[in-house]
Amino acid sequence: MEVGEVEYGYAFSIENIFPYLWYRKGISDRSDIGFRVGLPIYGSGLDYSRLLYEKENKWDMLNIGWSLNPNSNYDVTYYKFKHGKNKKNKQNPSSTWMGLRFMYIPNGISDKTSSRIGLLFGRNSGKKISFELGYYHDFSSMPIGDIFSSKYIPEGRFVELPHTTKFGFPSENSRIVGLSLQLFFNLSNNISKPKISTEPVPVVEN
Repeated sequence: MEVGEVEYGYAFSIENIFPYLWYRKGISDRSDIGFRVGLPIYGSGLDYSRLLYEKENKWDMLNIGWSLNPNSNYDVTYYKFKHGKNKKNKQNPSSTWMGLRFMYIPNGISDKTSSRIGLLFGRNSGKKISFELGYYHDFSSMPIGDIFSSKYIPEGRFVELPHTTKFGFPSENSRIVGLSLQLFFNLSNNISKPKISTEPVPVVEN
């Protein structure tokens, strides 16, 4: 994004019941800041992105953010973006990205903490819609080899961090909290540029 350039839209995610609105503005030729407003409030937050590396159709970005929800969290994400090319080896608007994210929940729904790390993948077709899928694991809550097990029973030290609250909701240590799927809609008139993507560089809502 260029200085003063603005992008905005709305997004759906499995982490929130209602959609949230997002807004981004370029504050320099290498940095931009974003705001999110959830309905009614969950999903709200803010984040800052900084371009670290750029070469031809590839670029890396660092994003730091905070999200408001039952498991309010801080996160740091290292993104690697890549623009696609058409058959004539020319730039086209589509782009894909991968990222490594560290997430910290200082005081979750059960008044416990959770530190998570994981990978994400996203894609923008070059139009107004993009998506992002990721999973961030809490290694103190369960073995990573059991995340797909429907018959998992906590043992040893994992018993101290239950995955559900006394009301039956997922706790901050639940594997469900680490799953993220988001669908973004860009309502602004900006067209994707090779330098920095039009994706809202989203922050996980958990």
